[in-house]
Amino acid sequence: MRKVLVAGATGYLGGFAAKEFKRRGHFVRALARAPRKLDYLKDQLDEIVEGEITLPESIKNVCDGIDVVFSSVGLTKQKGNLSFRDVDYQGNLNLLEVARKAGVRKFIYISVFNGPNLPHLAIVRAHEDFVDELKASGMNYAVIRPTGFFSDMGQFFDMAGKGRVYLFGPGNNRINPIHGADLAVCCVDALEGEKQEIDVGGPEVMTYREIARLALEVQGKRVRITSVPVWLMRLIIAATRIFNKHQGELLAFLTTAMTSEGVAQVTGIRTLKEHYSTLKENR
Repeated sequence: MRKVLVAGATGYLGGFAAKEFKRRGHFVRALARAPRKLDYLKDQLDEIVEGEITLPESIKNVCDGIDVVFSSVGLTKQKGNLSFRDVDYQGNLNLLEVARKAGVRKFIYISVFNGPNLPHLAIVRAHEDFVDELKASGMNYAVIRPTGFFSDMGQFFDMAGKGRVYLFGPGNNRINPIHGADLAVCCVDALEGEKQEIDVGGPEVMTYREIARLALEVQGKRVRITSVPVWLMRLIIAATRIFNKHQGELLAFLTTAMTSEGVAQVTGIRTLKEHYSTLKENR
C-alpha cells in the first residue's frame, strides 16, 4: 500500500483517479480548494485536506507522510484573475516543491496530448513548462498525456441538444477520447510502471464530424452540422483575446485540437455512445 495525495480530486479525472487508487488498496488523501465538493466521494477517501495550490502557505504540509503525488489540476473555467500560468504551471510547481521537501517518491502529472509540439498555445505551454520543471527536479515521475476526456466531448452533446453542432474546420481529423474511469486505470498503473511519458486514448477512433453526428443521433435530432472555416476562427480568436484573453486562449486550443490528429494508444472499454446515452438518461 502506498500513501497517495490526489490534487484535483474535485475535477472530472481527479474523482475517478481517487476512486481507482482506493480500489487498489492505496491510502488516499485528497486535496481540494472546496472540500464540500468531495462530499459524494468522502466515503471512499481516507483524508480530505483543504488547500489551494496557488497559495503555497495553504499546502505546506499536504505531502507529509505521502509516497506519491497525483495531480490533474488545471484551469479551464475562468477563476478571478488567475491565468493558465498561475495554476497549471506555478500552482503545480508549488505542489512539486512541497512534495520534494516531504520526500515524496513519485509525481504523476496529467498534461496535454502532443503538448511538446504546441508551445504557441498558452494552456499547453503552462502544462509543458511544468513538465520541464518536473523532469529537472530529480524526482521519479510519470507524465500522462490523454487525447481528450469524455467530459470534453460533452460540448458536442450540449450543442446537439439545441439542434445543431458547430465544428471548427471541416471536422475530418480524428481523435480517440477516453472516459475518466478508463484513464484513471492508466494513471494508477503509472504508479508502479517505469514509463515516464505516456500518451493514451480511448477504444474508439472517430472524426470530429462522426462525434457530432453521434451526439445528434443519440438525442434523436436531425443531423445538422455546421463547419466554421479556420480563417474565420482565427479572426474570432483574435477578437476574443482582446476582450477576454482566457476565453480566446481556450478557443485557440479547441481550434487546434479539431484541426489536428489526436490519436494515441488505444485502451479502455467505455464507448462515447454509452457516455452520451447516460447523459441523455440523466437529463
